[in-house]
Amino acid sequence: MAANLAGGAVLLVCLVTVALSAFALRLSRRTSDFYVAGRAVSPQRNAAAIGGEYLSAASFLGVAGLIYDQGVDALWYPIGYTVGYLVLLVLVAAPLRRSGAYTLPDFAEARLESRLVRHLCSVLVVVIGWLYLVPQLQGAGFTLRLVSGAPLWVGPVVVVLVVVLSVAAGGMRSITLVQAVQYWIKLSALAIPAGVLLAVWWGSQAPGLQVTDAWVLPGSGPTGGGHSLYRTLSLVMALALGTMGLPHVVVRYYTNPDGTGARRTTVRVLVLLGLFYVVTVVYAVLGRAYLPTPGAGVRPDTVVLRLPAEVVPGLAAEVLLAALAGGAFAAFLSTSSGLALAVTGVLNQDVVRPVLARVVPGDASEVAGFRIAAVVAVLVPVAGVGSFPEVPLAAFVTLAFVIAASTFFPLLALGVWWPRLSVQGATAGLVTGALFATAAVASTVLTDRPDGWPAALLAQPAAWIVPLVGTVMVGVSLLTPTGIPRGAARTLVRLHTPEDITG
Repeated sequence: MAANLAGGAVLLVCLVTVALSAFALRLSRRTSDFYVAGRAVSPQRNAAAIGGEYLSAASFLGVAGLIYDQGVDALWYPIGYTVGYLVLLVLVAAPLRRSGAYTLPDFAEARLESRLVRHLCSVLVVVIGWLYLVPQLQGAGFTLRLVSGAPLWVGPVVVVLVVVLSVAAGGMRSITLVQAVQYWIKLSALAIPAGVLLAVWWGSQAPGLQVTDAWVLPGSGPTGGGHSLYRTLSLVMALALGTMGLPHVVVRYYTNPDGTGARRTTVRVLVLLGLFYVVTVVYAVLGRAYLPTPGAGVRPDTVVLRLPAEVVPGLAAEVLLAALAGGAFAAFLSTSSGLALAVTGVLNQDVVRPVLARVVPGDASEVAGFRIAAVVAVLVPVAGVGSFPEVPLAAFVTLAFVIAASTFFPLLALGVWWPRLSVQGATAGLVTGALFATAAVASTVLTDRPDGWPAALLAQPAAWIVPLVGTVMVGVSLLTPTGIPRGAARTLVRLHTPEDITG
């Protein structure tokens, strides 16, 4: 019975996703509809869509699992995720919209007038997108297995099929509608069961919180293991600055009508994220009351899904589990759709369309190339899911934030605010950030980490890589003034001039 209800909830979410995509398909006709939804998305809908795609498996299941397993230090994860949008609001939200770009590589090429920088950015967008997609697919696998007993491969396959149908059907215009709806599905699916579980715990002779010093004392959780202050600062830096460099986040700012709309969108996003993350803490606390330890071989990420059976009996637990399973799948689908769309845009513009344009003339090559690229964008990460170790979801996603913070944050911050950024400086910085961040990520995921400071520096490398990359970009730019684009001053004026002045 429980498996049937949970499977039905997952199926319902998938059908709603496909139906909304089909509904929006009739609105997608032009190139700008596929890439940026015609640049006509209101701040209200765009904020909900950003919340829909940003609140991923790491947020729906991973944050509660980390707080439950590793203590109060894990609260830095939701704080960092949310602060990232405040940084975005202050530094680049409106200028990104005024750039007129479709993708991050588009912006880089327009600002620096360099195909080389564009190609570097394209590679980074694809790498970050695929790295971020892997935990979404892993989460879909173990969620569907837990609630229905299905094999691990079924979850990723279901997500891939729905995402391909959604993205290829109508591009950004379809995905915007889908993700805006999915945010409210996720919030309701998480908040309503949390309220029921909290009420039952509060009103019954339920167990008290089973906590230890390691759970409640700072410095002993995910930022512990020695040098906890450094680890905490570096983690928050990676999450806050990495948000600005996530391709599926940045592309959303190209869909607003103007820079003012981009700022209003960000303010609303801060509210929506805050509402969501407060609820995740409830599951972590209740988990400590009813499931003091995860148990041998049990992922802490599953605490959200395992709680209903521990708190309420029979059918009520099955209904709550079905709601949570549906909400979790909405998280996997919405984030995967946003990532697939960001990677699709880059693959189409830089790889597929140039080849396809030789045989298919006009706009037909644009749309056909977009749909081919959408398939490639999701097939590669699903093929590699089994080769990655089962790192906690929130921790795995943090690795993508580290690469984004180490590469795109310096590029965007300097590109928007510093007129003397040269092509050589940007190139040197991107290569430096990519090499160091990738090496740190690889050592974290694939090898046994050393002890002491080397462990801290490799586990949380943003605090030293980001300043290093910024220094490289500035230093090389000062040494290569001939590499400053001729139109840099004109571009910066456009980025910082409100639309009501420019007409």
